[in-house]
Amino acid sequence: MNPDIGTVDTDGARKALGRGAAVVLPNPAPLTYTVAATDPRAVNTAKARPAEQAVALWAHDPDTLATLDDYLDLDTALTSLTRRLLIEERVTLLVPLRPGTSIASWLSPASQDGWTLLFGARWTPLLPLLADHPILYVSSANRTGRPPAATATEAAAMFPPTVAVLGSTSLTGADRDPREPSRAATTTLRLHPDGRLHLHRHGAQDRPYPNADQYLDRLRDTHT
Repeated sequence: MNPDIGTVDTDGARKALGRGAAVVLPNPAPLTYTVAATDPRAVNTAKARPAEQAVALWAHDPDTLATLDDYLDLDTALTSLTRRLLIEERVTLLVPLRPGTSIASWLSPASQDGWTLLFGARWTPLLPLLADHPILYVSSANRTGRPPAATATEAAAMFPPTVAVLGSTSLTGADRDPREPSRAATTTLRLHPDGRLHLHRHGAQDRPYPNADQYLDRLRDTHT
Protein backbone atom coordinates (compact mmCIF):
# COMPACT_ATOMS: atom_id res chain seq x y z
CA MET A 1 0.00 0.00 0.00
CA ASN A 2 1.22 3.50 -0.77
CA PRO A 3 2.03 5.48 2.37
CA ASP A 4 -0.02 8.45 1.13
CA ILE A 5 -3.42 8.55 2.75
CA GLY A 6 -6.12 7.09 0.56
CA THR A 7 -3.81 5.56 -2.06
CA VAL A 8 -3.45 1.83 -2.64
CA ASP A 9 -1.66 -0.55 -4.99
CA THR A 10 -3.45 -2.93 -7.35
CA ASP A 11 -3.94 -5.57 -4.67
CA GLY A 12 -5.43 -2.98 -2.31
CA ALA A 13 -7.83 -1.79 -5.02
CA ARG A 14 -8.86 -5.38 -5.74
CA LYS A 15 -9.60 -6.01 -2.08
CA ALA A 16 -11.61 -2.80 -1.77
CA LEU A 17 -13.75 -3.67 -4.79
CA GLY A 18 -14.23 -7.16 -3.38
CA ARG A 19 -15.73 -5.85 -0.16
CA GLY A 20 -18.07 -3.46 -1.98
CA ALA A 21 -16.16 -0.27 -1.26
CA ALA A 22 -15.70 2.59 -3.69
CA VAL A 23 -12.35 2.78 -5.50
CA VAL A 24 -11.00 5.67 -7.56
CA LEU A 25 -9.43 4.31 -10.76
CA PRO A 26 -7.32 5.86 -13.53
CA ASN A 27 -8.23 6.13 -17.18
CA PRO A 28 -6.10 6.70 -20.28
CA ALA A 29 -5.61 10.27 -21.48
CA PRO A 30 -7.52 12.43 -22.11
CA LEU A 31 -9.98 11.06 -19.54
CA THR A 32 -10.01 11.88 -15.84
CA TYR A 33 -10.23 9.35 -13.02
CA THR A 34 -13.47 7.54 -12.17
CA VAL A 35 -14.93 6.18 -8.95
CA ALA A 36 -16.38 2.66 -9.15
CA ALA A 37 -17.96 0.04 -6.89
CA THR A 38 -20.13 -3.06 -7.02
CA ASP A 39 -22.65 -1.14 -4.89
CA PRO A 40 -24.03 2.01 -6.54
CA ARG A 41 -24.66 3.56 -3.12
CA ALA A 42 -20.94 3.35 -2.38
CA VAL A 43 -20.21 5.38 -5.52
CA ASN A 44 -22.69 8.07 -4.52
CA THR A 45 -21.55 8.16 -0.90
CA ALA A 46 -17.94 8.61 -2.01
CA LYS A 47 -19.07 11.56 -4.15
CA ALA A 48 -21.05 13.07 -1.22
CA ARG A 49 -24.37 12.96 -3.02
CA PRO A 50 -27.68 11.15 -2.34
CA ALA A 51 -27.12 7.40 -2.06
CA GLU A 52 -29.94 6.53 -4.49
CA GLN A 53 -28.87 8.90 -7.28
CA ALA A 54 -28.52 7.25 -10.70
CA VAL A 55 -25.02 6.15 -11.73
CA ALA A 56 -23.54 4.68 -14.89
CA LEU A 57 -23.12 0.96 -15.48
CA TRP A 58 -19.52 0.21 -16.46
CA ALA A 59 -19.86 -1.83 -19.66
CA HIS A 60 -16.40 -3.38 -19.44
CA ASP A 61 -17.57 -7.02 -19.42
CA PRO A 62 -18.55 -8.53 -22.81
CA ASP A 63 -21.17 -10.84 -21.27
CA THR A 64 -22.83 -8.00 -19.39
CA LEU A 65 -22.82 -5.93 -22.56
CA ALA A 66 -24.47 -8.81 -24.45
CA THR A 67 -27.13 -9.22 -21.75
CA LEU A 68 -28.08 -5.57 -22.17
CA ASP A 69 -29.50 -6.42 -25.60
CA ASP A 70 -32.56 -7.89 -23.85
CA TYR A 71 -33.44 -4.50 -22.39
CA LEU A 72 -32.52 -1.90 -24.99
CA ASP A 73 -34.84 -0.42 -27.61
CA LEU A 74 -32.27 -0.69 -30.39
CA ASP A 75 -32.13 -2.68 -33.61
CA THR A 76 -29.14 -4.80 -34.60
CA ALA A 77 -27.32 -1.98 -36.38
CA LEU A 78 -27.75 0.41 -33.45
CA THR A 79 -26.69 -2.29 -30.99
CA SER A 80 -23.48 -2.65 -32.98
CA LEU A 81 -23.06 1.14 -33.01
CA THR A 82 -23.50 1.19 -29.22
CA ARG A 83 -20.63 -1.23 -28.80
CA ARG A 84 -18.34 0.74 -31.08
CA LEU A 85 -19.07 4.02 -29.34
CA LEU A 86 -18.48 2.51 -25.91
CA ILE A 87 -15.37 0.48 -26.70
CA GLU A 88 -13.64 2.47 -29.43
CA GLU A 89 -14.68 6.02 -28.54
CA ARG A 90 -14.81 5.43 -24.74
CA VAL A 91 -17.77 7.77 -24.39
CA THR A 92 -20.53 7.61 -21.82
CA LEU A 93 -23.75 6.72 -23.58
CA LEU A 94 -27.45 7.16 -22.81
CA VAL A 95 -29.39 4.41 -24.58
CA PRO A 96 -33.16 3.79 -24.65
CA LEU A 97 -34.84 1.04 -22.66
CA ARG A 98 -37.45 -1.07 -24.40
CA PRO A 99 -40.93 0.11 -23.31
CA GLY A 100 -42.79 -2.34 -21.09
CA THR A 101 -39.70 -4.43 -20.32
CA SER A 102 -39.07 -5.31 -16.70
CA ILE A 103 -35.61 -4.00 -15.83
CA ALA A 104 -33.21 -6.30 -13.98
CA SER A 105 -32.23 -5.20 -10.47
CA TRP A 106 -28.60 -4.80 -11.50
CA LEU A 107 -29.56 -2.39 -14.30
CA SER A 108 -31.97 -0.26 -12.26
CA PRO A 109 -29.30 1.92 -10.58
CA ALA A 110 -28.16 3.08 -14.03
CA SER A 111 -31.68 3.59 -15.42
CA GLN A 112 -34.04 6.55 -15.23
CA ASP A 113 -36.97 7.87 -17.26
CA GLY A 114 -36.69 5.21 -19.95
CA TRP A 115 -32.94 5.50 -20.47
CA THR A 116 -29.89 3.72 -19.11
CA LEU A 117 -26.42 5.22 -18.76
CA LEU A 118 -23.36 3.21 -19.85
CA PHE A 119 -19.69 4.00 -19.35
CA GLY A 120 -17.52 2.45 -22.03
CA ALA A 121 -13.80 2.80 -21.30
CA ARG A 122 -12.01 -0.58 -21.42
CA TRP A 123 -8.40 0.39 -20.68
CA THR A 124 -6.28 -2.73 -21.07
CA PRO A 125 -4.18 -2.26 -17.89
CA LEU A 126 -7.37 -2.08 -15.81
CA LEU A 127 -9.15 -5.14 -17.21
CA PRO A 128 -7.51 -7.76 -14.93
CA LEU A 129 -8.59 -5.72 -11.91
CA LEU A 130 -12.18 -5.43 -13.18
CA ALA A 131 -12.55 -9.02 -14.38
CA ASP A 132 -13.95 -10.35 -11.09
CA HIS A 133 -16.78 -7.81 -11.18
CA PRO A 134 -18.86 -8.01 -14.38
CA ILE A 135 -21.37 -5.63 -12.77
CA LEU A 136 -19.76 -2.38 -11.72
CA TYR A 137 -21.17 1.10 -11.25
CA VAL A 138 -19.15 4.19 -12.01
CA SER A 139 -19.13 7.97 -12.02
CA SER A 140 -16.57 10.71 -12.52
CA ALA A 141 -14.04 10.95 -9.68
CA ASN A 142 -15.15 14.11 -7.98
CA ARG A 143 -16.89 15.20 -4.85
CA THR A 144 -20.10 17.09 -5.57
CA GLY A 145 -19.39 20.57 -6.91
CA ARG A 146 -15.72 19.91 -7.74
CA PRO A 147 -14.08 19.00 -11.08
CA PRO A 148 -13.05 15.37 -11.69
CA ALA A 149 -9.57 14.38 -10.55
CA ALA A 150 -6.95 14.13 -13.30
CA THR A 151 -4.28 12.52 -11.10
CA ALA A 152 -4.08 10.20 -8.11
CA THR A 153 -2.73 13.08 -6.03
CA GLU A 154 -5.78 15.19 -6.83
CA ALA A 155 -8.10 12.28 -6.06
CA ALA A 156 -6.44 11.45 -2.73
CA ALA A 157 -6.71 15.10 -1.68
CA MET A 158 -10.38 15.29 -2.69
CA PHE A 159 -11.80 12.02 -1.34
CA PRO A 160 -11.84 10.90 2.30
CA PRO A 161 -9.25 8.28 3.30
CA THR A 162 -12.00 5.64 3.39
CA VAL A 163 -12.05 5.78 -0.43
CA ALA A 164 -9.16 3.86 -2.02
CA VAL A 165 -7.30 5.60 -4.85
CA LEU A 166 -5.31 3.59 -7.38
CA GLY A 167 -2.59 5.51 -9.19
CA SER A 168 -1.79 4.87 -12.84
CA THR A 169 1.81 4.06 -11.90
CA SER A 170 0.54 0.86 -10.26
CA LEU A 171 -0.68 -0.28 -13.68
CA THR A 172 1.84 1.08 -16.16
CA GLY A 173 4.90 1.96 -14.10
CA ALA A 174 4.87 5.48 -15.52
CA ASP A 175 3.62 8.80 -14.21
CA ARG A 176 1.33 10.97 -16.24
CA ASP A 177 3.16 12.46 -19.20
CA PRO A 178 3.46 16.23 -18.55
CA ARG A 179 3.20 16.85 -22.30
CA GLU A 180 -0.30 15.39 -22.55
CA PRO A 181 -3.29 17.77 -22.85
CA SER A 182 -5.41 18.55 -19.84
CA ARG A 183 -7.88 15.83 -18.96
CA ALA A 184 -11.68 15.93 -18.71
CA ALA A 185 -14.58 13.63 -17.92
CA THR A 186 -15.98 11.60 -20.82
CA THR A 187 -18.30 13.09 -23.38
CA THR A 188 -21.87 11.85 -22.89
CA LEU A 189 -23.95 11.01 -25.96
CA ARG A 190 -27.63 10.07 -26.32
CA LEU A 191 -28.53 7.45 -28.92
CA HIS A 192 -32.22 7.44 -29.91
CA PRO A 193 -34.18 4.39 -31.15
CA ASP A 194 -34.35 5.94 -34.64
CA GLY A 195 -30.57 6.31 -34.78
CA ARG A 196 -30.32 10.01 -33.99
CA LEU A 197 -27.20 10.81 -31.99
CA HIS A 198 -27.09 13.86 -29.73
CA LEU A 199 -24.38 15.33 -27.55
CA HIS A 200 -25.79 15.27 -24.01
CA ARG A 201 -22.77 16.61 -22.12
CA HIS A 202 -19.48 18.05 -23.34
CA GLY A 203 -16.32 16.19 -22.37
CA ALA A 204 -12.87 15.03 -23.36
CA GLN A 205 -13.77 13.41 -26.68
CA ASP A 206 -15.60 16.34 -28.27
CA ARG A 207 -13.33 19.05 -26.82
CA PRO A 208 -10.94 19.16 -29.83
CA TYR A 209 -13.83 20.03 -32.18
CA PRO A 210 -15.11 23.57 -32.81
CA ASN A 211 -18.69 22.53 -32.06
CA ALA A 212 -20.88 19.54 -31.30
CA ASP A 213 -22.06 19.13 -34.88
CA GLN A 214 -18.54 18.62 -36.21
CA TYR A 215 -17.83 16.03 -33.53
CA LEU A 216 -21.06 14.16 -34.25
CA ASP A 217 -20.37 14.33 -37.99
CA ARG A 218 -17.01 12.67 -37.36
CA LEU A 219 -18.69 9.89 -35.37
CA ARG A 220 -21.24 9.32 -38.14
CA ASP A 221 -18.53 9.23 -40.80
CA THR A 222 -16.48 6.78 -38.76
CA HIS A 223 -19.17 4.44 -37.47
CA THR A 224 -22.04 4.47 -39.97
